[in-house]
Amino acid sequence: QVQLVESGGGLVQAGGSLRLTCAASGLTFSLYAMGWFHQTPGKEREFVAAISGNGGRTYYADSMKGRFTISRENAKNTVYLQMNSLKPEDTAVYYCAVAKTIDSVLSKIISYWGKGTLVTVSS
Repeated sequence: QVQLVESGGGLVQAGGSLRLTCAASGLTFSLYAMGWFHQTPGKEREFVAAISGNGGRTYYADSMKGRFTISRENAKNTVYLQMNSLKPEDTAVYYCAVAKTIDSVLSKIISYWGKGTLVTVSS
């Protein structure tokens, strides 16, 4: 079965950086688009970034542009989210997601979700 395991979350001061990693198994990784979402208590899960199967297309939420970078290594079945210039409002649980296409990610039509990793940004 498909498994997505996120790692790399933690506590960081405002202005700092973190790199999240999502390791995927049980699927032909390069055939799928990947995405990152985040969620805070009482709010809906929100789109952060997406990348196409071959890595050629990427999309970001407006508030993340210029600060976050999504990338993937298909040979390692892994997708990354490099987060720089972190702000307290970035505090959330970050989820990795698999979708058939990058448009599916943007439409939140997700095939599989990871369990999430907590990012806390202190002021």
